[in-house]
Amino acid sequence: MSLPRRCSALAAFATTLLLQGCAGTHVSLQEVREFAGASAKLGGYAELSTRYRDTYLREQPYLTPAADKIAKENDAKRRAVYEDFISVQKSVVLYMNTLALLAGEDRFDLSTQLDDLGNGLKANTESGLEQRHITAYTGLTRLLTRAIASGYQGRSVETMVRDGDADLQTLIGAMFSLTRLYAKTNENEKKTVLGIFDIEIPYANRPNDRMLVTLAKVHYLNKSQEYKLIDKRYALAQQGLTKVSLGHQKLRENLDKLSNDEVRRTLAAFGRDLRMIREGLNEN
Repeated sequence: MSLPRRCSALAAFATTLLLQGCAGTHVSLQEVREFAGASAKLGGYAELSTRYRDTYLREQPYLTPAADKIAKENDAKRRAVYEDFISVQKSVVLYMNTLALLAGEDRFDLSTQLDDLGNGLKANTESGLEQRHITAYTGLTRLLTRAIASGYQGRSVETMVRDGDADLQTLIGAMFSLTRLYAKTNENEKKTVLGIFDIEIPYANRPNDRMLVTLAKVHYLNKSQEYKLIDKRYALAQQGLTKVSLGHQKLRENLDKLSNDEVRRTLAAFGRDLRMIREGLNEN
């Protein structure tokens, strides 16, 4: 065989080996991308945070003057911490958005979203935000800043998940605590609002009160349905947070075998569950 032909054959053989090597090491990140995307789009939590902030606006018409004074003080406290509560959620959503984009093939620019994260959190014993949550928020924000500023991809998924898991899990824990706070506040509001009807309607038994009682009962039923729907959303929000936490933990534990069929099926299942939960949260 002539030298040119031998060189050509060697080049073809080397190319074949290279392609085989690439095929053997290629890792599909589709399930990672879909899981992260579903986590970022879970929704519902921001609405529940806003509902918590606006508690006083709903309960004020039902309050006595004495109760109104205390309610105003609580309203001021809720509004003071609202931005911090939203910042926790935004950091988790931005992390998942960034992870989804890192697992894709397109370059991205999320730098404008970094401005929405705020300047940091403040510890608040009543809300449950502790120093460890503040530290985790700071750590995750720094990681996001590096990832978004550089726009790197590919193996960066591994770096992102490995470096971000501990802080992410801590912030998801904070969101669990805040969701429980929202649910407790909503329960107190429900007792305040519906309690008035439970007390007053039985005593409104004069003939002239018939229309008023009918309207009150209709209002009572509407408010009862509203609170029942909100209670369902609190439960779904916690289920969603659980799926995000467990899914990311699974991802962290299997960074070296993301092409494994079982791992891919598990991540895909988490993604499907999150999409179903999101549909439930969006129901009226």
